[in-house]
Amino acid sequence: MAFDPLQERGIPLDEQVRDWRELNVTPIDPDHADPYTRCRIITMNGIETEAISFSHQLARHCPDTELKRQLACVRYLEAQQQKAVNWLLPGLASVLETTIAYEQVAVDLTSWVARMEPDPYLRQAYEFGVLEDFDHLYRYANLYEMIEHRKAEKIVDNLTEVMPGRPTYLHHRDPVDNVREPYDRNTTEPLSRLHALTIMAAEQQTMNFYMNVGPMYMEPIARRLYQEIGLIEEEHVTHYESLVDPGESWWEMLLNHEYNECYLYYSFMETESDPKVKNIWELHLGMELEHLRLAAELFKRFDGRDPDQVLAPALPPPVTFEPNKAYVRDLLSTQIDCTTLGTGYVREAHERFSKMQEAIMGGEQPPSERVIENNRAISGQDYRLEVEAAVSR
Repeated sequence: MAFDPLQERGIPLDEQVRDWRELNVTPIDPDHADPYTRCRIITMNGIETEAISFSHQLARHCPDTELKRQLACVRYLEAQQQKAVNWLLPGLASVLETTIAYEQVAVDLTSWVARMEPDPYLRQAYEFGVLEDFDHLYRYANLYEMIEHRKAEKIVDNLTEVMPGRPTYLHHRDPVDNVREPYDRNTTEPLSRLHALTIMAAEQQTMNFYMNVGPMYMEPIARRLYQEIGLIEEEHVTHYESLVDPGESWWEMLLNHEYNECYLYYSFMETESDPKVKNIWELHLGMELEHLRLAAELFKRFDGRDPDQVLAPALPPPVTFEPNKAYVRDLLSTQIDCTTLGTGYVREAHERFSKMQEAIMGGEQPPSERVIENNRAISGQDYRLEVEAAVSR
């Protein structure tokens, strides 16, 4: 039977606060956990971080003190959820190991969304972005081998290929060419709203992560690579956030955020292989059902509409982490030479792109190319993990 979050009872708000013992979750075992369990954790951390950030922005634009208090109550619970989710990651993992896991999320989550997206223009936006994250994974895997003398295969576990995508140095574009056309909130499919929110939040998390961890390295090549790819992640956030219709009211955006959280927690509860982690997804779903109910009441009160006019009547099929090797290889063979111009895509460099390339390179070899050369000099070859393209999508 289809799951309709608006018809389900959640955990009452006054029963959701957890003490330190409950928040002190047991992290996953980095050597034995399913890599896609780690991907689900990273995804939900990004979703919860976006929920908290959005709630703060809403509160800063809300003149009603009582509404601010309600937002603060829910936001505190979202913050507890974010801590429980993010603390599932093992402290043993290095920054680079976590970075490679972030890029695995970007590749396989964005590929899945692109495959499921009903709108051709939005699908093109995801297909364009995934080839760049795919190349970032390749660059970081080489840095990992060079600095830590380990293989990314241990992290991605053959589920995601590691090989060149659209070369990273070609990702630097004039900022005006990173802005896309938004979907139309009056006509778009509810699923498209969820996809846009999900990928925006995931990329925003990656951007923030690289902004903060890059200076933690002593090695100059690592610091420079994080700088370069961190700038590209800023481009990606611009790319994806511009897909969301700016005509949505604050209360409509809040409703979409809460519904998307229900969708993802339900999806991961249905597909999770680790029983302990699955219990957390189930608990958080129960919490989010109540957050959604409160958001729906605010939407009805301030927008004067029924949530059914905006939301799907039931959750779509679960978001699934699975290999996308054949799909990505097909994109590599057909779209690797794409860049952006205005809100569209072209296959040849244009004046603004060439000027940006000249300005950002400064006559030097970019870090993303240097890391490959350095690893070849040390290891005798660049690191790649390739498997049969015939593997199921």
